[in-house]
Order: sequence, then structure tokens, then C-alpha cells
Amino acid sequence: MWFAGCASAALLALTARGSAYSIPALSARADSDSGSIKVHNISVPVDHFHNETKYEPHSDKKFPLRYWFDAQHYREGGPVIILASGETSGEDRIPFLQHGILKMLANATGGVGVILEHRYYGTSFPVPDLKTKNLRFLSTEQALADTAYFAEHVKFPGLEKHNLTASNTPYIIYGGSYAGAFAAFARKIYPDVFWGGISSSGVTEAIIDYWKYFEAARLFAPGDCAEVTQKLTQVVDKILTGSDKEEKKQLKIAFGLLGLRDDDFASTISRGIQGLQGNNWDPAQDSPDFGIYCGSVSSDALLYASTRPLTPYVKKWLSAHANKNDVKYLTNRFLNYIGYMRSNVESDKQGGCQGQTVNECYSIREMYGSTSLDPASSGRQWTYQTCTQWGYWQTGSGVPKNQLPLVSRLVDVEFNTIPCREQFNITTDPDVESINKLGGWNFSYPRVAFIDGEYDPWRAATPHAIGLSPRKSTASEPFILIPYGVHHWDENGLDPNATEIALPPPAVAKAQQDIVDFTKTWLEEYEKEKGKRANDL
Repeated sequence: MWFAGCASAALLALTARGSAYSIPALSARADSDSGSIKVHNISVPVDHFHNETKYEPHSDKKFPLRYWFDAQHYREGGPVIILASGETSGEDRIPFLQHGILKMLANATGGVGVILEHRYYGTSFPVPDLKTKNLRFLSTEQALADTAYFAEHVKFPGLEKHNLTASNTPYIIYGGSYAGAFAAFARKIYPDVFWGGISSSGVTEAIIDYWKYFEAARLFAPGDCAEVTQKLTQVVDKILTGSDKEEKKQLKIAFGLLGLRDDDFASTISRGIQGLQGNNWDPAQDSPDFGIYCGSVSSDALLYASTRPLTPYVKKWLSAHANKNDVKYLTNRFLNYIGYMRSNVESDKQGGCQGQTVNECYSIREMYGSTSLDPASSGRQWTYQTCTQWGYWQTGSGVPKNQLPLVSRLVDVEFNTIPCREQFNITTDPDVESINKLGGWNFSYPRVAFIDGEYDPWRAATPHAIGLSPRKSTASEPFILIPYGVHHWDENGLDPNATEIALPPPAVAKAQQDIVDFTKTWLEEYEKEKGKRANDL
């Protein structure tokens, strides 16, 4: 749930490495064109809950909630399939309507495909700015109520002769990541509105200390990438927490990050191992970062010539802080780690960090301050949601003491919640119970499907989390784990003009066909129920 500001480059840097403040979401392809898919708005209440004191002062106003729809496959009696856009601009989801899972489902069922924007993202703002007092209406329950209101009141332009509200039409809601949990919740909270819900990588368990984000990399990173990262992180931590100030200074100079506080430095150099989430079967979405990082720290050879002069320093650090039997083995790997990060830092200097100090670019203390309504930015909004309800702070400190972490133990909840305190004056833990009371890891409800990726760093916050009791997949509650899959891989589809072979991979193609099949089964159940109700009248 992947979001921008400057420190825009800093946020982009965090975004690229799977920041604790956002659950990165797949963005639109660079060549995407909305074409005949037009944007629309529906007027919805700013405040659905006038009996809740947390929303005081209440509002009786309405605001325009943005949506897009494609009815080219619609047949009389077909469903409406909403894809909840989650914590990003709805525009970023249009590819799913053009040639992704939403297109597939609409085509297979004769349905209307809809992208519905989440309040406070894109252009769907119920307030004049993002000052803290105006963020009080930003909650998952308010956004869920928006979605139900949409389903109960929408009149699609050009389809006015059809009653396509939820009272007369089956509604299926789909979402990925945060929006995946959102889809599951919508079905459970509004069962008379949504006939079914499909949760792709749906994070139904809100977690304050989400150290298990890195378990996917520990278990599934290629070669010895994870083991080397653990050992090098231990060396870095010993230097950062030690008393030798000169050694600490030299380490930061080596990485090109002199001037950063210790915790900011430790967080910044974790960029590589955080990149697993960027892996994707779709070439247009697949990030090379994780592969480059793991290839670098797994190589016996020196890959970055500019780091060769640092060899004496690296050997000194390893001799002082690593197992003596690992010094030779880790030397070039440490140099490659430095080279990888310096390459990224230099790239940032030429990009979003141009003209900025190292702190302006990378310090967490410089982020999320803008209160303007920027359709291209969602960092402040999602950060507020994590501070108030969701948590998900990815730490090294939470890793059990008998296990070496993949990121520094200096990266703790206290560090990750700096924006909560500095930007919003929030000093209490997020109300994760407001989310987890809906089911959390044990979420189960008729006609709610869970689709997850085996290698997804967010799997540990889903009902597919390792260690939970296995579930049987049924037609009512499909439970599908995509082998080798990462983050909501089932939502992607290839552009019809793409020239690719062997794509989507068989496991993804099977999951997508399963999704089509069980959705059809659900719709058959709807018709039977509709006929039964008619006979009872």
C-alpha cells in the first residue's frame, strides 16, 4: 500500500523499499490510457456516523467521490463489480479495469466494472485541506460507509434505465492489500449490500509491531541473501550502538549518508532487503531492486569498483564485530552492500533528492508535513490511518532475540511513530482493535474469498499467515495461495497488445480462472435466492 512528498524523495525512497507507512499498491502502467473509460463523481455524506463522538464536530455536508466504470460487457441482470482503490488515487487502478482482473470478471459475468476511489485520496476530498483537525473523517468505517452508499444510490450515466443499485443487482467487491481487507469488511458489515467479497492480499489483522514483514525475505530470498543481510546488519548495529564515534562516522561516509541520525541511517540502508514486495510476474510492474540487492550481497566477486578502496575499513569492521570465520566470506559482500546503497543514493541525488540535504532526502522527521490537497500524494493520509487504526510499523527490534534481524534493531516502533507524534500529535497506540474485532487472522464469512501470495511480505497479516491452522478452500469461502506469488498478483492482467510468452504464469492464470469460476457460482446462488424471494411474495 507503495506515495510521494519531500521529503518527496525521502518518501519515494521509503516507498521503493516498502515503507512502514504505506502498503504499497500496484500503480498504473506508464503507457496506460484511460481511453473510453470516463471519470464520474457521486455525492456522498462527509459524516455517516453522527452518534460517534470521535467525529465531532459532525458535518451534514456531502462531497464528490470519484469513480470510473466500464459497461461494455454488461448484459441485463449482470452484476456490478467494484474494485476498491484503497490508499492511492483511483487512477492507479484503471489498468485493472482495462486489462486486469476487473476486466476478466466483467467479461465473464456480463457485469459492470467499477473503480471506486477511497475518501481522502486522489481527488475525493471531503475537506479543504489535510490539517490534522480535518483528518477526523478519515477512517476505514467512514470509507466503508461511502462504498455502501455508492452501491445503494448510484445511477450510471448511460444506464439510467437499469436499476443497478444493490437492492436489485448483485454487488461483488474486490480489493488488494489494504483494499483487500476493506473488501472483506464491506461484505461482513454490509451483507445486504454486497453479495460477495474478494480479498487479494487482504491484511485483515492490524498489527502495531509488524516485524514479520521481513519474514518473507528471510524465508524466500534467493541464495544466501537473507543470511548475509542478517550478519551485515549485526555488524552495522554493533557499530551504531558502540562507543567509537569515529568508526560510526566512517561507516556513514562509506554509505554516502554522513549527517543522518543513527536510526535514520539504519532505516535507509535497509532499502534493498525491503524490496521483495516489488517483485511481480508482470514485466511492466516487476522491480529489479530486490534481485539487484540480493545478487550484490550474495556475490563472492567485487561488483562495484568504487568500493575497492574501502576494503581495509570493511575488513577492520568485520574483524571487530563479526565472527572471525566470516571475515573473508563477508568482505566483498559488505563492499557490494555499500556499492548498492551508494548507487541508489547517487541516483536519488539526480532525481527526487536533487538540491536537498541528506536529512531532507532520507530522514523520517522530514516527512508527511504537507497539508495541501495533492492528488499525486497519499503519504500523509495513509500515515494518519496507520497512526490511528492500522499500525504496521516494520521493525528490526521486534525480531525475537534468538534470531538475527534483517534490518537494524534501531528501527523500532518508537522510531517508526515519529510522524504520528510530529505531524499529528498522536502519542497513543493505534486502535487496532477497531479493525481486528472484525475477525483479524481468523476472518471468515460466507462468500468472502482470500487470495494470497506465498512470498508476500504482507502474508503475515492475512488469514494465510504462516503458523495459522490450514483452511479448506470451498465454493463459499475460497482460500487460494499462489505459489511463488507476492503482493496481489491476481489483480494484474496483460495489455492485449503486449507481446509476451508464458504469461501470466500458470499459478496466476489458475488463480484468476478460479476467481472467475467461484464468482459465477456466487451469482448463480444470487439468482436462486432472488427466485426464492419472488416465490415467497
